[in-house]
Amino acid sequence: MIKIENLSKSFGEHCVLRDINAEINKGEVVCLIGPSGSGKSTLLRCINGLEQYDGGRITIDGVPVDARSRQINTIRQRVSMVFQRFNLFPHRTALENVMEGPVHVKGVDVRSASARAKELLASVGLAEKTQHYPRQLSGGQQQRVAIARALAMEPEAILFDEPTSALDPELVGEVLSVMRTLADKGMTMVVVTHEMDFARSVSDRVLFLDGGRIAEQGPSRIVLTQPSNDRVRDFLKRVTHTESLSS
Repeated sequence: MIKIENLSKSFGEHCVLRDINAEINKGEVVCLIGPSGSGKSTLLRCINGLEQYDGGRITIDGVPVDARSRQINTIRQRVSMVFQRFNLFPHRTALENVMEGPVHVKGVDVRSASARAKELLASVGLAEKTQHYPRQLSGGQQQRVAIARALAMEPEAILFDEPTSALDPELVGEVLSVMRTLADKGMTMVVVTHEMDFARSVSDRVLFLDGGRIAEQGPSRIVLTQPSNDRVRDFLKRVTHTESLSS
């Protein structure tokens, strides 16, 4: 579904992505892992057209992704994104946040959009929070509203940019539970994460980025248990050590 060929991206003289090649098939869950600053979030933003890449090519079912193209809004409807910091409208209720895209981007009538938004909020465990504003919700609840908002656009794939990193540890589980349910239903997902348990148990494949390059990629059960790259082994040891200390 998503094909990335020889992708490169720089900010000034700093090269963030170097010769990235990858494919994400329909119904797959692919986790992007690696140290901070390795290019994971930038890669997601390039896929969604939030960043214009410098070289190479990204296509969604054969349609090129170009941030400067008139087609980019159509691409963003097909491939939604959930951000680290929720990005909810603070002056709108949970229900209004979820309705926003369908009404103003897709032209869905308000009554239909409201009914669908209520269904989606119920599906993420927030049926009783439809009239709450973001400031009245916990971080985990806000992120679940953000997931419902992404689903309201009826996307073919969802990109998750470290969706739990801004949450208190006790709230992480409720967001990951919603994501597991989406994976079970066959949603195509690309997830930037440091949650190795989620990557091991839910993802089909893992891409390890280091210094803007893919250092290793393959089935999660292999990359996360028997990595062939020394850099990957070192990273996993440090992450596992940090997880054991936090628990």
